[in-house]
Amino acid sequence: MDRTIKTGLQAIPRPTLNRPLGDIAGSTAAQALVTLLAQGGDSRITLDPGNGLNKYLSAPFPRDVLAYSSSTVSDISPAAFDHLLDVQANGKGDSYADWLRRLKHRILGAYELDDETEMVFAPSGTDLEYVALAAVRGRAQGGVHNILLGADEIGSGCIHSAHGRYFARETAVDGPVEPASDVAGIGPVSLVDIPVRCPEGRACSSQEIAAAMKVEIELARKAGQHSLVHCVHGSKTGLVLPNRQDLDALIAEHGDEATFVVDACQARITSEAIGYYLASGCIVLMTGSKFMGAPPFNGWALLPTDMIERAQPLPQGFATIFRKAEWPDSWTGSEVLPDSANVSLALRLEAAVFELERFQAVPMDRIETMIKAFEAALTRDLVKPLGIERILPGSGGRIDDCVIEMRTLATLDVSSLPGMRTFDDAQRVHRQMALDGIRLGQPVKCVRVEEGWGGTLRVGLSMPQLSQWAGSIDAEVSEELASDMQRIAAALQHSLVKTA
Repeated sequence: MDRTIKTGLQAIPRPTLNRPLGDIAGSTAAQALVTLLAQGGDSRITLDPGNGLNKYLSAPFPRDVLAYSSSTVSDISPAAFDHLLDVQANGKGDSYADWLRRLKHRILGAYELDDETEMVFAPSGTDLEYVALAAVRGRAQGGVHNILLGADEIGSGCIHSAHGRYFARETAVDGPVEPASDVAGIGPVSLVDIPVRCPEGRACSSQEIAAAMKVEIELARKAGQHSLVHCVHGSKTGLVLPNRQDLDALIAEHGDEATFVVDACQARITSEAIGYYLASGCIVLMTGSKFMGAPPFNGWALLPTDMIERAQPLPQGFATIFRKAEWPDSWTGSEVLPDSANVSLALRLEAAVFELERFQAVPMDRIETMIKAFEAALTRDLVKPLGIERILPGSGGRIDDCVIEMRTLATLDVSSLPGMRTFDDAQRVHRQMALDGIRLGQPVKCVRVEEGWGGTLRVGLSMPQLSQWAGSIDAEVSEELASDMQRIAAALQHSLVKTA
């Protein structure tokens, strides 16, 4: 019997699916949808012919895996996949521009944001860095001084895009391009990265981060540059830096010579927090493929209206990266962008908004109850049995002091376990577990051991999980979480036996 599902791109191994096999294997529509969801981006979205997965070991179809990997990337949920099948079957009946316009208003509605808030869509969070550069180019004669925050905790490709350069060998529009070469027309950009952790791995305080930002802003002013200052609301380990008090002080003192952009690409952020950042004049970057649970890659930038009114025309090089409908008509120069469609991106965005809307319909007190159940199961059935430690977000010592959205993510120090001493060890274990059907968040460099960076793994909830559990009784949720954490613990112990 044939054990694979043909998608038009490659064969997907049958054991990776968590729905009746015939639903996809025997459906031309489902095969076409999988193919579309793996297109319209850069090489990171390409599926491996051998296992049907992208480079992050995720897939644009539902799978029979235990997934707590939302800090890295998500698989699509069965509900969202069915929703996209309906969208495909019924057709949108309108243009790419109208489709994106509708998605914009649904996102603004879900987060209870002003309809006047502007939005730019992009194939990935890495591409969103170009949006922030476009918003501030021309503000100062000396160009832009881009102040990144914890590049190690936001994404490696952002180093290139934040410098106004291509970060891959192809884009969602054009290709090939030369990685690290300049995107035409952006202008001079200098770049500095402020680490969010000290050399020993300790998270810096908000005051330390704000002080470092202040130094860079003042240096840029003296050099005749406008500063683009990155803040983070939900790093790879759940950091929020700087805090509101320190950010308000920076804006009050340097608002004329600096623009602040908030990296919220994890999407672990509340409506109230988004509203606060926008009201403070910040750009907010978000993606739908992590906590939100849509297939990679898709994202959007939220901008205050007056920022677009002040913006210079779009650089001509953006015609190789973006399409016209992905930018507001009011942005001068958008007519240079190709007037074509990226249906694949629109479908991934559609899945993200589907998950966002059903999550936002869950009362906050219910979400908090489920998060506490997650923390209890994590501690009781995973952390304590293995004798490992949870690394708390920020420099505080209590999980209860963390904002609620960051409590959906746990970073675990597994360096004390045999075979997981170093970062490289943890990467090997992470990959093997993913191929064996248990997907966690990738290791991050936040623990120091004698050999260098120590082994870590991340366990994160997602919007689809919380939406699914919302209708269950507390005992059922706790039982499922306990079972899941026990399975993860057993898988880690199994990996130890194999490496012993």
